[in-house]
Amino acid sequence: MKQIALSLAILVALVLPAQAACTVEYKAKRDNPLELFFETTQISGACTKENAAQTLAAQLAEKGLTLLKIVSVTEQE
Repeated sequence: MKQIALSLAILVALVLPAQAACTVEYKAKRDNPLELFFETTQISGACTKENAAQTLAAQLAEKGLTLLKIVSVTEQE
C-alpha cells in the first residue's frame, strides 16, 4: 500500500506544473487613526503588479485597509 501511495505522489508531482511563488511588497493604510503598513505577502496567479494590485486591494479591503502602492513583485521558483 505504501508503494502505491508513493508512486501516486511521484506521478502527481511530475504531471502537475510547478507553481512559482509570487512575493509582493506593498504599502497600505488604515484611517481613523492613521496607520501605515509596509508588508510582504504571497499571491497566486500571474506575477505582475496589475494582478498583485487587484488581488491585494480586495483582500486588504476586507481588513479595513486601503492599498497605497505595490513596491515590488518577485517571482521565485
